[in-house]
Amino acid sequence: MADSPEEHYFTADPSAPFRRAPVHASVWGQELSLTSGSGVFAQGRVDIGTAVLFRETSPPAAGRVLDLGCGYGVIGLAIASVVPGSTVTGVDVNERAVLLANENAVSLGVADRYTALTPDAVPAEATYDELWSNPPIRIGKAALHELLLTWLPRLAPGGRAVMVVGKNLGADSLQRWLGESGYPTERIASAKGFRVLETRRS
Repeated sequence: MADSPEEHYFTADPSAPFRRAPVHASVWGQELSLTSGSGVFAQGRVDIGTAVLFRETSPPAAGRVLDLGCGYGVIGLAIASVVPGSTVTGVDVNERAVLLANENAVSLGVADRYTALTPDAVPAEATYDELWSNPPIRIGKAALHELLLTWLPRLAPGGRAVMVVGKNLGADSLQRWLGESGYPTERIASAKGFRVLETRRS
């Protein structure tokens, strides 16, 4: 029977046997060869939401970038690969995801500028110019709001977050909630049932 990663990819130590699976991604004109794994979100593929995020955006400017809920690292590693002046931190509660993301950084030659960590290992004083994420909507609304209110304050003044969220998973209500929480948010793209949201730290 096939794994169902969505059941356990947001746990710290998934119970599924660990099997690696290759992923090929074409992002912003760059070809990336990555490794994903069982018990990690989007095993063996780039999920549709992340593909929409890449297709509907341009790479960020150089700076400090947080890849929130990094999984095996595709978003942050794409940024590190395409933007030489970037320093990227991937964050995920899933220890397998952190392991894979760091392995992928080594294989892509960007380990000097990309580091994946579990949340408690991120220095308390660290701040970021940009936050990029395909956030883990399925953890539930309350947990998602708590997650965003933990990390959005880490944006430097004038910083921004770029997130992709399924319309059927509450993208429009999330956009409203972010605005009401003091983070003005615009929809900058819509495709294949997903919204790309841009949130500003005012």
